[in-house]
Amino acid sequence: MELLCIQSQEHPELPLAELKAVMECEEINANIDVITEGLVILKNISKEDINSYYEILTRRLGYTHEVHELIKTTTVDDFDECMSAIDWSDYINETFAVRVKRFHTDIDTVATERKSGSLILANCENIKVNLTKPNSLVRVVVHQSDVYIAIERIKLNKKHFEESKPHKRPFFYPGSMSPKLARCMVNLSRVKEGQLLLDPFCGTGGILIEAGLIGCKVVGSDIYWKMKNGTSINLDYYGITDYRTFNLDVRELKMYEKVASVVTDPPYGISTSTGDIEGDDIFNEFFKSIYDNMRDDAYLCMASPHYVDLHPIAEEVGFEIIEQYGIKMHRSLTRIITVIRKKISQ
Repeated sequence: MELLCIQSQEHPELPLAELKAVMECEEINANIDVITEGLVILKNISKEDINSYYEILTRRLGYTHEVHELIKTTTVDDFDECMSAIDWSDYINETFAVRVKRFHTDIDTVATERKSGSLILANCENIKVNLTKPNSLVRVVVHQSDVYIAIERIKLNKKHFEESKPHKRPFFYPGSMSPKLARCMVNLSRVKEGQLLLDPFCGTGGILIEAGLIGCKVVGSDIYWKMKNGTSINLDYYGITDYRTFNLDVRELKMYEKVASVVTDPPYGISTSTGDIEGDDIFNEFFKSIYDNMRDDAYLCMASPHYVDLHPIAEEVGFEIIEQYGIKMHRSLTRIITVIRKKISQ
């Protein structure tokens, strides 16, 4: 069986990297077929695993907008015949709508939706079209001359990332990371539900919110009491209860248990501080402090400015860099998302 994923095209690499990281940590056994940027198919999934995989992906992913069960793959020329041959009673519950998305083709999406609806109605009894609140959503994706026909089994909560933007939280402070990027970074850290995730520069708690919402235990610390307190307010607001927060300098942090994941956006620049250190020293001190608080198989995912070379700093402490992705913030700053782990002893 196969799952069709429609991904964000906000960034050329992060959506696929996030998907691969979740598949790795959740042990999702499937082959990845990248059709084009924004369209990925997961192939060779067993019937026994399809529902659990579907649930995991829709619950966790940030940069994937939709996940559907793929019914058939055909061509534009054979589309009508293929739609008519499908037993839609296996897929549609009383009411349905068809939505068409296109990649690298000028096909008329509205006309294709109408034609698809007519073909389904002609081949299935006791169903109706409902464009506003359908029980079943048929997703038709056209890429060049290929057509992918799919059904939505579980809906992603796309509204969450809009409704949880930093300025909509009870405690707000300028410069907070977007919830979608925070979720992606949590996923890049390969953390699983029930495991312990730490953000030692927690700020307003955006990263901890996203980790908590996918079922992680979370710990946050910040040198500023106002931030530590604000994080608690925000975590409570989103119904996250399994958390601890501390008002600490990262160099004083001694965890009560080793963490499975560290995800953070350390301070840098003139407007931020960790007290008495600045510049590259922040990252050096951070790496030294965090190393012994991490499990041997733990991952660290962090953001940093492009002008800081993390390789020698990480190397000195005993870390190795696994992945790096650049996000252009404005003309003079690119934010680098880096995935790091402890060096594996030979």
